[in-house]
This record gives sequence, C-alpha cells and structure tokens, in this order.
Amino acid sequence: MLHLMLELIPAPLHRRLYRMADWARRRWWRIRRPDRTSVVVAAFDAGGRILLVRHSYGPPVWALPGGGIGRNEDPAAGAAREFREELGCELAGLVQVAVLEQEESGSRDLLHLFTGELAGTPAPDMREIVEVGLFDPEALPPRCDKRVTPALTIRSQQR
Repeated sequence: MLHLMLELIPAPLHRRLYRMADWARRRWWRIRRPDRTSVVVAAFDAGGRILLVRHSYGPPVWALPGGGIGRNEDPAAGAAREFREELGCELAGLVQVAVLEQEESGSRDLLHLFTGELAGTPAPDMREIVEVGLFDPEALPPRCDKRVTPALTIRSQQR
C-alpha cells in the first residue's frame, strides 16, 4: 500500500526525497549506531554478465541492487522483494551465498549476499534506481561499490 502511495509522488521529487532521507539516515546512524540487516543480490544474465545499478542517492557508484529488510523478514524474501521493487523483474535460482558483517556510517550491518539469474528485463524505477547495466565480471565499470568484488569472488569460488 505504501509503495503504491509513493508512486503518486513525481519521480524528480521522489529522488530528491531519497537523497535527503539518505543524508539524514547516515547522520542518525553515526549517533545511534544501530544494528541493521540488509540484502544485496548479484544477479547474472544468461551470458554471465552481472547486473549493477546506480542509485539516485548516496555515492555515485555502480552497486548491487538490494536494501534493508524488516526485523522479522526472511532475507531471501527481502532480497526478492527489493529486486522486484527496484527493477521490475524477477529472479530465478535465488541462493544465499554469504552473510557478511560490515560497518557503514557507524552502524553494524549484517549483510545477506544472494546470487540469482535474471528472469526478465530489469528497468530502473527512476526513483531509487536511475540506471542499470550488465557488465562482464572481467570488465567492470569504474567506481564500483565495495560489495561488488566480494560478490564476484564468492561466485567464482563456488564454480
């Protein structure tokens, strides 16, 4: 329901609100130092290319799609939901490959890393995600998020 209501906000205003909320959230994390749980998805097409996205907020880097999940939300369900909301397509063969603990802006984040195969054509929602790209793992674009390399390393170790 909330997701549908947010779509009533014009996309340019929505992107501006995301940037403001991200700025406030990171400052709050430095003060509060919360424990968080999030998910990221390393999605691959049939040719083995990895899907990377650019967010409308935060550092201007190519990143894996994903986001925070609720306290009682199953990580796999959260990963599938985040992917569907941000990119408008589904995943096949979603598998959790790692749980990493990291610090970001003063908060401790328990990050669930998933891999999956694209089942559809991803398209940016032009609110949270403003650009998508498929990249050969050996030819990544400049300025990738710190989570991309560990995802590729884990995937190559499993093959």
